[in-house]
Amino acid sequence: MHLELTSHFQKIQPSLVVPPSVSANSQAHASTEASTSSSVPSTMKAWVYREYGGVDVLNFESSVPVPEVKDDQVLVKVAAAALNPVDFKRRQGMLKATDSPLPTIPGYDVAGVVVKVGSQVKGLKEGDEVYGDINEKALDGPKQSGSLAEYTAVEEKLLALKPKSLDFAQAAGLPLAIETAYEGLEKSGFSAGKSILVLGGAGGVGSLVVQLAKHVFGASRVAATSSTGKLELLKSLGADLAIDYTKENFEDLPEKFDVVYDAVGQCDRAVKAVRQGGSVAVLTGAVTPPGFIFVVTSNSSVLTKLNPYLESGKVKPVVDPKAPFPFSKVVEAFSYLETNRTTGKVIISPIP
Repeated sequence: MHLELTSHFQKIQPSLVVPPSVSANSQAHASTEASTSSSVPSTMKAWVYREYGGVDVLNFESSVPVPEVKDDQVLVKVAAAALNPVDFKRRQGMLKATDSPLPTIPGYDVAGVVVKVGSQVKGLKEGDEVYGDINEKALDGPKQSGSLAEYTAVEEKLLALKPKSLDFAQAAGLPLAIETAYEGLEKSGFSAGKSILVLGGAGGVGSLVVQLAKHVFGASRVAATSSTGKLELLKSLGADLAIDYTKENFEDLPEKFDVVYDAVGQCDRAVKAVRQGGSVAVLTGAVTPPGFIFVVTSNSSVLTKLNPYLESGKVKPVVDPKAPFPFSKVVEAFSYLETNRTTGKVIISPIP
C-alpha cells in the first residue's frame, strides 16, 4: 500500500510560475490577522470529512474547534494551502491502516502567520510568516486537523520562515514536493559534477529535482523526460536534454547517467539508463536493484537550506494556471486534482 501511495508525488505537472500579485489578498489578510493574534477565536471555518469516500464527503463547517497548541507547536493562521494526491488518497481511505481517527480536516502543505506559540518553542514568534508540510511522516499518522482551515497547529521543527520574495500561494505549494526532491537526491548520493536523468521532469517533484540538481547540487548534466508540450518547460528549469517520452525510449539512448530519479514508477526501465555503480531513486512502483524506494520525512531544515535559492529565483515554485482556488471551491479543486491533468500545484488561497 505504501509503495502505491508514494505515487502522489508524481502526478502533478507544473507549467506556470504564479505572479506575485496573485495572492496579495491572502498576504494582506494574514498580516491583518497577525496584528490581532491576541484574540484567536475558539472556533474556525474548515473543510471536514467524517467518513471516507469521494469528494461528496467533504463538508464546509463554520464552527470547528481551533486546535490546541502543544508545547512544541505554534498555531498558524492559514493564508494558503496546497492539495497533493496524498490528500485524496487519504480521503478515499487508502491510508486507513495508519491514519489518524476521523473526522479529518485535510491538507499537508501550509503557508501562513504564527499567531500563538507553545511554551517550548524557541525559534518562532507571533507574526512570523512561515511555510511547511505539517505532517512529518506522509503516510503514518498524519494530523487529524490539517491545513484546509483558518488555523492549524504545527510542530516548530516542521516550519521555516517563508522566503520574502514568494507570496503565500507560491510558498504553500513547495514543502512536500521540494522536500521529497531534495531527500531523493541526497539518498542517491548525488553531488557536484554528476549527471542525472529525471523521469517525469515536468511533475510536481520532478520539476524541482531538475532545478535542485542543476542549481543547488551542481550537476554536470541534467536530462529529463516529459510529453511533447512540456519540453520547453524542462529546458527553462535547467534541463540540458529534454526527452519526449512519446517519441523515444530513454533507456535506448547511448548516454548513461550517475543517478536516475524515477518519479513515475518505471524502475525496470530506469535501471537500464544508469551507469555501473550509480543509483536509482524511486517514488512509486516495483523496485529493481540498484533502485531504492523512500517516503519523505519532512522537516524545516531543507526549506531553510534552500531559502537563498528560492529568494534569488534560481529555484522556482510552479502553480497550476487555474489556481489559486478560493476557499469556497475546495471540492472543485479536489475534483480537478483527481483528473490527473493538472499542470502545476493546486493551491487554495486565500483562506478563509
